[in-house]
Amino acid sequence: MNRSLASKLANSYPANDNRTCHLDIYPKGPLVPVIAIAKLTTFANELFQAAGVGETDAAQMAASLVDANLRGHDSHGVMRIASYIDQIQQGRIFPTERLEILKESASSIVADGHWGLGLVLAHQLVDRMIDKAAHSAVVIGTLQRSSHIGRLGEYAEKFAAKGLVSMALANTHGAAQRVAPVGGKRPRLGTNPICIGVPGGTSGPFVFDIGTSATAEGKVRVKKIAGEAVPPGWILDPEGNPSTDPNQLYGNPPGTILPLGGDQAYKGFGLAFMIEMLCGGMSGGQCAYPNPPAPIGNCGWFMAISPDFFAGTEHLLQEVRQLEEYVRSVPKIDESKTITLPGDPERAVLAARSSTGIPLDEGNWKALVTLGEKLGVAAPAV
Repeated sequence: MNRSLASKLANSYPANDNRTCHLDIYPKGPLVPVIAIAKLTTFANELFQAAGVGETDAAQMAASLVDANLRGHDSHGVMRIASYIDQIQQGRIFPTERLEILKESASSIVADGHWGLGLVLAHQLVDRMIDKAAHSAVVIGTLQRSSHIGRLGEYAEKFAAKGLVSMALANTHGAAQRVAPVGGKRPRLGTNPICIGVPGGTSGPFVFDIGTSATAEGKVRVKKIAGEAVPPGWILDPEGNPSTDPNQLYGNPPGTILPLGGDQAYKGFGLAFMIEMLCGGMSGGQCAYPNPPAPIGNCGWFMAISPDFFAGTEHLLQEVRQLEEYVRSVPKIDESKTITLPGDPERAVLAARSSTGIPLDEGNWKALVTLGEKLGVAAPAV
């Protein structure tokens, strides 16, 4: 993305303007100095290795989490490290487990992760799907018993780099229930994300990566650790009343995250409900059920589509180009604003943070430093 477009998009999405975008280029509140990308990646890598993760897998984990921060998805970035390592130390995540293929055909894979590292397992599955897509029009892969698989957009970007259209869905393996149906005051489903990726575009692939709730649970957790309020419209307290206190989500009884859709939230919940069935029911994992254990991870459902087997890659790219041009040329209500398409906000944050580094709020940075002290890993100077 060129700098002028990145600047325009950054101005269109000021930090913490949750009315328009949930990606924060510079989060508000007390900040440590921004952290150099290489330093943060090395620190994350060393933390994982100190917790017993192998060198190659630790590098993959660190790269994926920092990549999420670079694209503004701080809820899926390095703030997750403490949780992952805590689950490893509790014996709930097993960092040496590898992907087991339960069933396989020319165009399908059914895999079991045995509660290994989700950011490693999901990439192993996606790589096998990419290989199959060279010979199959459509490839579907499922994953059960995986720890958290992270930002789905990362896999869509990987598929798109190989010229493949993709879709990815995830549920929380029956646990991590955070979202109530409209009219309910107890959670029944996870935030169940959906991601669709299409190659092409003037600045990179179009990647539409959203949760089916008003916000990701990780974004509420970021605010909780930082000691900040969440914006109105994100959560309800245990009695079903609107709240801006992130602690309300984690009480006993718990509060809930609102479904996506505002006044028509039944649409967001309906989408989450269908994703729940596809992920838990098709993978061999689990859908939501009463009295689940503490959250561990995900069931995943992935699809890769080869344009060559349909109208052809050149036709797809031509149509993507003309569609983008047509949509971006729309007369604007405010000419100072930029028309934003899927993937644009992430590219804007990537451009900004690639040149300046990654900012972390004081609470989340202190949590990483404290973890490093416990593991004997020195935090980088900032």
